[in-house]
Amino acid sequence: MATQTDPQLMDKIVSLCKRRGFVFPASEIYGGIGNTYDYGPMGVELLRRVRNSWWNRTVVERSDVVGLDSAIIQHPKTWETSGHVQGFTDPMVDCKKCKARFRADKLDDARCPERPSKKPGECGGELTEARAFNLMFKTNVGPVESSASVAYLRPETAQGIFLNFQNVLNSSRIKPPFGIAQIGKSFRNEITPGNFVFRTREFEQAEMEFFVPPAQNDSWYAYWKNERRQWYVDLGIDPAKLRMREHEKAELAHYSVGTCDVEYEYPFGWGELEGIACRTDFDLRRHSEASGIDLRYFDPETKERYFPYVIEPAGGINRIALTLMIDAYHEDVVDGEPRLSLRFHPEIAPITVGVFPLVKKEGMPERAHEIESELRRARMATYYDEKAAIGRRYRRQDEVGTPYCVTIDGETLKDDVVTVRHRDSMAQERVKVAELRACLENAMRSWKRPAG
Repeated sequence: MATQTDPQLMDKIVSLCKRRGFVFPASEIYGGIGNTYDYGPMGVELLRRVRNSWWNRTVVERSDVVGLDSAIIQHPKTWETSGHVQGFTDPMVDCKKCKARFRADKLDDARCPERPSKKPGECGGELTEARAFNLMFKTNVGPVESSASVAYLRPETAQGIFLNFQNVLNSSRIKPPFGIAQIGKSFRNEITPGNFVFRTREFEQAEMEFFVPPAQNDSWYAYWKNERRQWYVDLGIDPAKLRMREHEKAELAHYSVGTCDVEYEYPFGWGELEGIACRTDFDLRRHSEASGIDLRYFDPETKERYFPYVIEPAGGINRIALTLMIDAYHEDVVDGEPRLSLRFHPEIAPITVGVFPLVKKEGMPERAHEIESELRRARMATYYDEKAAIGRRYRRQDEVGTPYCVTIDGETLKDDVVTVRHRDSMAQERVKVAELRACLENAMRSWKRPAG
């Protein structure tokens, strides 16, 4: 039986992802490309629901946060001003024997590709001196490749928010404290990605820059640390698997006066799930100086003009989805047979309701299709299945995390009552079709993380 500390759990997750259409290796028919993945039908829905949940919690349910969608390719001076061109680097070493490259500050966690039981440098190969390696992807803009046409794929979405600070401020008529949120693709030329989709070169970020008067920095920092952790708990993640880790002073970025990571205990150890950083006024001040545009906020009440401080909660949609899968993974034994289920919160499950006719005759498929259509019109993600025994169909839905299944049988054709089966408890109840939508919506609202 797998648990979250089972060393084989990641292998099981990878196998499940491909088998059930969550994640596929990219360009697989050509042998693949290192640590690059495509998301299949189940994966697309999981990502979409995680994205929607984050956006609803961060923007829709609040009156002090607005949204933005900035360009992936920004003016090159953006990255010079932010320090990414000069300082967005990892210290790298190469093995002269096997030619593999490793992060110099992570050698204890690395393994020789030729002798996996050995760390780099312990396998008979000599390591080079450490040197800086910039993580940004370069590209060229325009018909001619030259130094003047060099641009970069953004390594983070945050800078697009800072560049648009005054645009949002003027058009939205809001004032600090307020936030600007964005979800979008970012790119980092990671040399040592790994652990499946935990760290990849192309990923989707969910970031929010919350601009505050400098005197309110500490209170808002404490607020957002608590708020961001609570979102994960509300999505059903085991609180015992979460911890908040404040960065030591030596770890802090030069612009930060405080950073805290929401960490999760993965099968491979504790790792960052999301970071909450106090970026001070570094970004707005730097872009103001470099562009010559005054990015200070003018407070009409105090007549004061100042650069707001910034609290930045930032996480990766792909990593969040992986974490939810790991945390939801559950194996048990039912009637002497193993059962695998993903105990997703109904809010993020790729499929909300499976709809099954008990048998393929006597009008049951037709009535099942009618009920499925009604649920779809109610904006519930449904899946129709009429193949194999009903128990096997339940198991298939358990594997992709579907919280509810509705079965149409002979009695349904007489009294219009269906059977609703709950994934976590496997309990079944008879519900009138006229009350089915309300029953499912109530079950979703009242869902609690199952014990054990």
